[in-house]
This record gives sequence, C-alpha cells and structure tokens, in this order.
Amino acid sequence: MSKYVIETRNLTKQYGAQKSVARLNIHVQKGRIYGLLGRNGAGKTTTMKMLLGLTQPTSGEVAIWGKPLAANEKKLLPRIGSLIESPGFYPNLTATENLRIFATLRGVPNRNAIKNALDLVGLPYKDRKLFSQYSLGMKQRLAIALAIMHDPELLILDEPINGLDPIGIAEVRSFIRNLCNERGKTILISSHILSEIALLADDIGIIDHGTLLEEESLEELETKSSKHIRFTVSDTAQAARILERSFHENQFTIQDDHNMRLHNLNISIGKIVTAFVENGLEVSQAATSEESLEDYFKRVTGGEGIA
Repeated sequence: MSKYVIETRNLTKQYGAQKSVARLNIHVQKGRIYGLLGRNGAGKTTTMKMLLGLTQPTSGEVAIWGKPLAANEKKLLPRIGSLIESPGFYPNLTATENLRIFATLRGVPNRNAIKNALDLVGLPYKDRKLFSQYSLGMKQRLAIALAIMHDPELLILDEPINGLDPIGIAEVRSFIRNLCNERGKTILISSHILSEIALLADDIGIIDHGTLLEEESLEELETKSSKHIRFTVSDTAQAARILERSFHENQFTIQDDHNMRLHNLNISIGKIVTAFVENGLEVSQAATSEESLEDYFKRVTGGEGIA
C-alpha cells in the first residue's frame, strides 16, 4: 500500500503545442496539508482538475490511495471533497437551503450532514440570512462546507483564500488547519499567496510554467532560506576543500563556480577569508545574509516572484 494519498507520475496536460502541466510528480502524505504554490497560470488549477478527473491528462498517471484514478473514479471520487471554482449557490436562498439542494442532488444520506458542515466552518444552521447578504469570507466558508458535507477523507482546495480580506483569510486558514489537526483530513491546497501557504502547509510544491521545481517540507524549505554566510570566490570547489580540511566544516551549499553559502554561523568570517586568501583564492564577497522565503521563491522561479 502506498504511503501517499496522492501521487502523480509524469502527469502532463498539453493544449496544442503548449504544455500547461509538464511531467509533474507530486506526493501528498496522509494527514498533512500540502501547499501547491505558484503564480497565476502556473498550472495549479489544471493539475487539480486532473486529480479530480475533470480533465484528462495528455500522459502520465494519477494515483489516489495507491490506486490509479483511471477506471476507479466511482470508488475514489466519493471519498474526496473539492473546491475548484465557486459553486453556483442561489442568492435568494439561505446557506442551509442551498446545501439541502446539493445534498439531495448528490445523495448525501446523513440528515445531520448539513448542520455538521455548517458548524465546522462556523456558519449558523437554519439562519434566515440569504446568500446574497453574505460577505466574501462567509461565501467562501459556505463553499468549503459544501466540499466537506459528505465527510471526505481528502480535500482538494484551489485558491480558497482568493479575494478574502485579512479577517476572512484568518478564519479560513484556521478551520482548514483544524480540519487537518482535529479531523485528520488530508488537504491539498493551491495558492499564489506565499505568506499564507507558509502559515498553513506542512509540505510545499513549487510549480512554475507547469513544471514542479521543488517539493519538500516547509521545515526543509525554511532551512534553505535561513540565515547564512555568503561567499563569492574564484573557485568554490577549492573553497569547499579548505572548509572541510581546515575547519572540519561541511554545512555549506555550492551554488555555482563562484558562489557558495555557509550555514554554520559560529565560525569567524575573518578566519575563513584569511584561509581562502592564504590558499590562493580571490574573495570578492563575504557577508552574513538572510534570504526570505519570498526571495527564495524569486530565485527558484527565475526572479519573477510568486504573486
């Protein structure tokens, strides 16, 4: 049995000559929140639609709970809740009335399902307020209530905080986190808002122009973008040998022939520079630096940033 709730293998979607998603391999673990992060148009929505069978991949595979989605849709899809585009709620009906219609259409059997879903997202049951009178945050919460009404094991949410004000964002973030922590749901969430994904996700996949650039835990990502000493030298391979030989140090990252980062801040920069120069290296830069997550994403996506 696969340890991943979602696993894609070289998932590709091509429209004519353009690849919207190219050979994507993502791995979503049970009971965790996976943030799919990328600019608008990066391929996030197309990926989610393929995971839900709403659009067919040009090539590659989707596996859900270790089983291929193709030919198993009737068994797998009822265990998934999703929010891809805003549902067509009736403006002149209440939240309860809207959910009752969807429950009937979808054959949701549990009489308490509507009340439970509304309770979970913090909306009143049998309230007289009409959907047209709801704030954006309340509308988004109702959309998520619809996604969880049948108590799915897996949630796939496309940009659930898009267009919300700071209070609405905090509310949605809070109960998405609770769904994972208290209800044990596995959640795949997409966003182009870096700061929100950083507050919410356990694992992150960075997608850009349809290609997955990185996939790792948020902890690993923060380590990569944490405080470090940046060196620009004439030969990083030789600099690495000096660090290992003279300082018994291996906590460094070589970026290219001339740039490297040392993650151990306890060694004197002056002593390292002296050792480099004494061994014939030219040192043009040596400074402590802290790269923000935003800076890191700009770097891995080619300098454009996320939003």
